[in-house]
Amino acid sequence: MIETETPADKSIVIRARMGGEDPEEEARLEEATGLAEALGLEVIESTFAPVRKIDPGRFFGRGKLEDMGTHIHEIGASVAVVDAALSPVQQRNLEKAWGVKVIDRTGLILEIFGLRARTREGRLQVELARLAYERSRLVRTWTHLERQRGGQGFMGGPGETQIEADRRILADKMGRLRRELEEVRRTRALHRKSRQVAPYPMVAIVGYTNAGKSTLFNRITGAGVFAKDMPFATLDTTIRGFKSPAGTQLLLSDTVGFITDLPTELVAAFRATLEEVREADIIVHVLDVSAVDFETRRREVEAILDAIDAGSEHGQPVIEVFNKIDLWKDEDELDPDSLANLPRKSEDAICAISLSAQTGEGIARLLHAIDRAMAEKSVMLRVKAGVRDQRALAWLHEHGAVISETVDDKGVTTAHARLSPEAAGRFASQFPELAPNFEDAV
Repeated sequence: MIETETPADKSIVIRARMGGEDPEEEARLEEATGLAEALGLEVIESTFAPVRKIDPGRFFGRGKLEDMGTHIHEIGASVAVVDAALSPVQQRNLEKAWGVKVIDRTGLILEIFGLRARTREGRLQVELARLAYERSRLVRTWTHLERQRGGQGFMGGPGETQIEADRRILADKMGRLRRELEEVRRTRALHRKSRQVAPYPMVAIVGYTNAGKSTLFNRITGAGVFAKDMPFATLDTTIRGFKSPAGTQLLLSDTVGFITDLPTELVAAFRATLEEVREADIIVHVLDVSAVDFETRRREVEAILDAIDAGSEHGQPVIEVFNKIDLWKDEDELDPDSLANLPRKSEDAICAISLSAQTGEGIARLLHAIDRAMAEKSVMLRVKAGVRDQRALAWLHEHGAVISETVDDKGVTTAHARLSPEAAGRFASQFPELAPNFEDAV
C-alpha cells in the first residue's frame, strides 16, 4: 500500500497524447487526477506528454523521458502517476530514470479499491486482484534472483530461483483467497435465495464511477450510504427495500462504479459482487449528463455489463437515467420533461429519464418508469382460496409477491399476487381447481 498519511505525497499526473487537443482526452486527464486525489495524493500538476509512439521499454521516448524527469524534480514531486497500463518493464525503467515512485492506472485503481473496501468479501476481492497484479511485477521486487540451495545440507545443488519461490508463495495465497471467496459466494447465494423466497423483485443501479449512483440510491431508499463527488466513493454492494408508486415492494442494489480501462483483475475478482446485477429484474443505468465524454462512458458500462452476462442483450430491461441535470450547461434552459436537449437514449434502453439525484427533481418519473417495466415483465393473479387451500396461498408467498390479501366472513381469502410468467403458469397447472384469474400487472 502507498502511504498517504499527512503530509500527503506530492504527485504529478501524466497522460500520453498522440494527437491534438481533444475534449475527451481532457476529461480522461481530469479523471486520472481525480483518481490520484481519491487515493490521498496531493496533485501539484497534471499534464499531457506529447508522444509519437509508445516505447516498449520506457513508454516515453528517451528525450521526453529526460525532460519529464528534470521537470518532476523541479516541481518536487515524489510520485508520478502515468494514466496508462504500464508493463512491468516500463514501470521499472521509469522509476529508475526519474527516481520517484511510479504508479500506473491499474495500480492506482487497485490502491483505491484497497482503501475503500469495507466488507470481508470486498477486501478478499481486492487482495486477490492485487496479488494477480503483483505476480506479473515480481521482477520489480526481487533483485537477488540467485538460486537457492536445494537438498538437506549446504552441499546441495541449485534449487528454485527466488523469483520462482515468490511466485509459488503468491500462487498459494491466491488459492487460499479464492477458497475464502468461494465460501463468501455460497453465503451470498443463500442470501439471494432467501430474497427470492421472500420474494421481492430486484432493481440494480449501475453506472460509471461518480455518476451519482449512491446519491440516487439514498434519495430513493432513504439510506445513508456514503456518497461524495469523487471516484469510487463506495465499493461494497448495498441493498435496501423501497415501495414503488404502485405499492410494490422492491429491493434496490447499489453496486461498484465502472470506469474506462477497469483492470481485468478487478473485473474477474468482483464478478461475485456483480452477480447482484446479473440477477436483477431491472437495471437502472445512471449517466452523468454533464460529462464531456458521455457517450464513451455509456459504451464502457454497456461493455462491462455484457462481459458479466447482464444488460439488455441478456434479457434484462434497462432504464437509462440522465443524472445531474442541475449541472447541465447550455444556452437554452433545460426542460426536465423533455429529452430534446439531452443525449439520445441507447437503442438497448426501454426508456430514458432525466433527473437530478441531488435535488430530487425527476425521481417520481423514474419510480413510475420502474413500475411500468415491472408491469411488462410480470403477471398479476387474483386467487380465491378457501380454508383448505392454504397450501396454494403458501405457494404464492414462496414464488411470488403477494400484493394484498382479504378474508371475508366465510373464511375465503382473495389474494392479488405478482409473479413471473413462468411462475404463474406453474401455479395454474398445480392448482387448476382454484381457476386463477390473470389480471393486468399495474
